[in-house]
Amino acid sequence: MPRLNDLPSPSSYDVVIVGGGPSGSSCAYWLARAGWRVCVIEKKTFPRVKTCGDGLTPRSVRQLHDMGLADELAAHGHRYHGLRSVGFGATLELNWPEHPVFPNYGYTITRYDLDGRVAERASEAGATVLTGSEAVSLLDPTPSAGALAGAAGVVVRDVADGQVREIRGRYVVTAEGQNARLGRELGVTRDRTLPLGMALRGYYTSERHDEPWIESHLDIRDPHGDVVPGYGWIFPLGDGRVNVGVGLLSTGGAWKGVNTTKLQEYFVAQVGDAWGLNESTSLGAPTGGRLPMGLALGPRVGANTLAIGDAAGAINPFNGEGIAYGYETGRLAAAVLGEALATHNPAALASYDDLLERAYGEYYRVAQAFVRLISQPAILTACVSVGLRVEPLMRGLLAIMANLMNHDEPGVTETTYRALVRLTEVIPESVVDRVLGDSMRVRPVATLPR
Repeated sequence: MPRLNDLPSPSSYDVVIVGGGPSGSSCAYWLARAGWRVCVIEKKTFPRVKTCGDGLTPRSVRQLHDMGLADELAAHGHRYHGLRSVGFGATLELNWPEHPVFPNYGYTITRYDLDGRVAERASEAGATVLTGSEAVSLLDPTPSAGALAGAAGVVVRDVADGQVREIRGRYVVTAEGQNARLGRELGVTRDRTLPLGMALRGYYTSERHDEPWIESHLDIRDPHGDVVPGYGWIFPLGDGRVNVGVGLLSTGGAWKGVNTTKLQEYFVAQVGDAWGLNESTSLGAPTGGRLPMGLALGPRVGANTLAIGDAAGAINPFNGEGIAYGYETGRLAAAVLGEALATHNPAALASYDDLLERAYGEYYRVAQAFVRLISQPAILTACVSVGLRVEPLMRGLLAIMANLMNHDEPGVTETTYRALVRLTEVIPESVVDRVLGDSMRVRPVATLPR
């Protein structure tokens, strides 16, 4: 991949994308494939470490297959069948559902191994992917109330030698993730009424590294045996390692001050004997971060600018999954950008928010309400202890949480989802707050990690 010094000066493109992760590389691939001149600016060089659960659900696999990466996934990823769910004395193994659009399997693969391959795919499609280059500021920003700022491009600095150069674009996309410099300059902020995830993960060697299930634990207990907020996961990577982590949604209230480092310690102690997790098998200190969910970041559209992926807060509140929604929002953005470019009409960008609402709006609102309900410890205990003993119910819930419903042929899963929709419509958030109190302000996500 080229460096900043390899570009002509001045440089100009149809679209400039800041960030070469899932959303940025996806957007670049689909635009370049359609023949548009695209430049991706990525601060790191590939391969690079990225904190993540490293699990790809069928939604992610579908997008990667569509980008021509099926063989890469099969060669370098670990294919798994579904989810082993553990909690309150029960264990249930659930295959991914059959679906007309998505495959019935997933993969685990580290972002170290995955992200560079997707960026390279965008490059093969014709995109210019600059690595080791940091976008330090907008070029000729034009602030706009209630919308993203406009920009004529970005000012880019080569990380290695400090050289600075302007890269112009008819359209500019931020795909940097949450709380990034360019996003703040564009005017992206977080809606604090929507859930914020917190996650921590580490790697261990384990003889069970090649199991065909990813494992989710819905109760984590402290040394006294008391349930603490959050959930844990163990993702076999198939290469001698497992990804082990914890997650929760925390904004204050009853669980204020919960420490993910301590939560990780509790979880590793809880499952250590079964998986061979201890100091000698640890491959380093865990790392983590915050995850804005449910389209919690905005605005997402400007006169000639868009925010995608984690920069738009597109993570699924049901399960903390962000990779699939990075690929998908990048693809949606490419569609509206292509229309704007083809018609010479920047107003076409306004349809991006409409597409996000149609794709995720209702689903994310249901997810947020559901998570608020089950994050009350008494409700979580009752639901999980009963639900894990009713396999058809849990199969339907797995499909809902992974956003794998089949609305063309509605069955039990889709009927359950519509019931959840009706429940959220008749029980607004304010009523939930009054009934359940301040403890609902913190919402541990009792599902899969990102």
